Amino acid sequence: MKKAVLTAAILMSVGVAVAAPAPVEDIAGGSTDDRVARLERMLKAKQASEYETQQRLDTLQQEVLDLRGLSEQQNYQISQMLQRQRQLYEDIANLTSSKAAAAATVTTTDSSGPSSSLGETASYERAVNLVLKERKYDEAIPAFRDFIKQYPESTYAANANYWLGQLLYNKGELADAANAFDTVVKQFNDSNKRGDSLVKLGMIAEKRSDSAKAKVYYQQVVKEYANSAAARIAKQQLAGL
Repeated sequence: MKKAVLTAAILMSVGVAVAAPAPVEDIAGGSTDDRVARLERMLKAKQASEYETQQRLDTLQQEVLDLRGLSEQQNYQISQMLQRQRQLYEDIANLTSSKAAAAATVTTTDSSGPSSSLGETASYERAVNLVLKERKYDEAIPAFRDFIKQYPESTYAANANYWLGQLLYNKGELADAANAFDTVVKQFNDSNKRGDSLVKLGMIAEKRSDSAKAKVYYQQVVKEYANSAAARIAKQQLAGL
């Protein structure tokens, strides 16, 4: 019974709709064209808003990418600073070992050795002290040169050449610095400064805008001194080429 009443009501509604067509004017009193125009304006406004929002999102995304790149660059620079600091600590540790060996040599010389050994040790220590204690770097350069000239076969010769190269490198005298580091590489295969000297030769090549040559030096360090501090620095330099 309820279904029949509902059906009858629907049919009556349809009949009324057919008999009395909807007016052209909308509820607000505008025509169909007005309504279409308003809808078009609303659509355009929405599209403009969405476009502006998308532009803002694109700008924010680019800013995030820029900040991420800056952060990565800063992390890399901090890592390099830590590596250089670590290398300095190792240099100081090596110097301490050298001074201990020098003290032992002095003791032996006092009892039975020739006086020339004492002169060799004292000359080396004097040059080193000019760097570490007195910070007279310009005076240390000729001191190391004199030592190398007088004692070319000394147990300290490799370290002396490395110190000389580092001092010259710091002054920007790259050609003479390269000669000193190259001496360590070619004449002192067993020296613990050979890997560091190869790294320095790579850095000098970079300063001379010779990336290919620098790459060769760094790769040699990584290959021959795989787990050393020098190899870690070489890998970082390679990543920056």
